[in-house]
Amino acid sequence: MNDLFSDSIDICPGMVLLPGFADSRHLAPDLDRVLAAAPLRRMQTMCGFSLSVQTSNCGLLGWVSDRRGYRYESTDPHSGQPWPAMPESFVTLAATAAARAGYPGFDPDACLVNHYVPGTQMGAHQDRDEVDFNAPIVSVSLGIDARFFVIGPERRGTSIPVDLADGDVLVFGGPSRKYYHGVRKLKQAVHPQFGAVRWNLTFRKAG
Repeated sequence: MNDLFSDSIDICPGMVLLPGFADSRHLAPDLDRVLAAAPLRRMQTMCGFSLSVQTSNCGLLGWVSDRRGYRYESTDPHSGQPWPAMPESFVTLAATAAARAGYPGFDPDACLVNHYVPGTQMGAHQDRDEVDFNAPIVSVSLGIDARFFVIGPERRGTSIPVDLADGDVLVFGGPSRKYYHGVRKLKQAVHPQFGAVRWNLTFRKAG
């Protein structure tokens, strides 16, 4: 955790921003090891379109998408091997952030790694492929800035923008657990450690 962490910010019911809570320098070596075992790939939707964001996973379960739909699987479909174990630094960060946001006892079994570059985005969606909706989602931002947005239980409506910088952690549970949310198109930028990349580590209790 980052010694420069500042106070938490309530975004909407159940959603808490922890600015600067994560230390990217501490997480980067473990992220490299995860990607060496399960390289980034561009998954497809059920309609056959490729996602603009590249992804990978670590943990007991990994999120996958193809023509059969969205789901969690225990093995990497590219290699047929189990997903790499979730690094202890990841587990500790996710559990500590969840507790700081008011969700003690979080024990994630899945970490989705998203790789954004300038020009990529994530449309409004719900995280609803998990079994346990009582557990929160912990979303860690590393690298260049991004503008996250959250709408509510319906896809339509006014969105709340949340600007995310390197080290920011967003935790959402309770009422916000099934809120529609996404990421606006990233602007051109360069991070001193990661270059023109935003990494998003999203921790869930999926199984």
